Amino acid sequence: MSTRTAVITGASTGIGAASARKLAAAGFRVVLAARRRDRIEALAQELTAAGHEALAYPLDVTDRAAVDAFARFLESGPGPVDVLVNNAGGALGGDPVATADPADWRTMYEVNVLGVLHVTQALLPALRRAPGGGTVLVLSSTAALAPYEGGGGYVAAKHGAHVLAQTLRLELCGEPVRVVEIAPGMVRTEEFALNRFGGDAERAAAVYAGVAEPLTAEDVADTVAWAVTRPAHVNIDLLVVRPRAQASNTKVHREA
Repeated sequence: MSTRTAVITGASTGIGAASARKLAAAGFRVVLAARRRDRIEALAQELTAAGHEALAYPLDVTDRAAVDAFARFLESGPGPVDVLVNNAGGALGGDPVATADPADWRTMYEVNVLGVLHVTQALLPALRRAPGGGTVLVLSSTAALAPYEGGGGYVAAKHGAHVLAQTLRLELCGEPVRVVEIAPGMVRTEEFALNRFGGDAERAAAVYAGVAEPLTAEDVADTVAWAVTRPAHVNIDLLVVRPRAQASNTKVHREA
């Protein structure tokens, strides 16, 4: 039986699901938290069939009461939490600041920032008690580090997550909890761009047009698993990972 437990939010698809697979393969008991019960239950069954320990728990990270109930469930059930992967998030819209929908900005802030805050606060007591020390990992984005046109709301939200991680690291200095941030650049997953543009497949495809090899969810999951399996005294403060074709948020090599 696994002795270390990793909680992954947004585990129903993309980077979250890939990270769950990588961490399970690394020997963790994984707790899959996401809104879509059918997706996480199917993933839990897949991992269990492969000989890993996996548990699905439907959760909306923006619902603080639900997050607190999740923390109580973990206390009474699966045991100590060693790693929290704050992956739940997403982008909405690509409009300039002048015409962007404030409702989209609010939703992005609630998921990408307050969602991370809710789950981190709720699980921090358990992480502090983790044998050998706990790890809080925040999946931000290169959007957290530099703006780009049409990305104001997402940039603001991911910058909030970035600053949350930085501040938490300062506040936990001297305690047995690491705070890791991974900031991916251009990643092509099945849903991210499609959700951003309201299901418009043409606009979603245009994001990656001409880019031979954007990152995959598995590429980012590799960095997640590597970061959390470093020796307990090693903290990966910030890891930026981009495809070779992307030099910055605004400079991408696209083939004709």
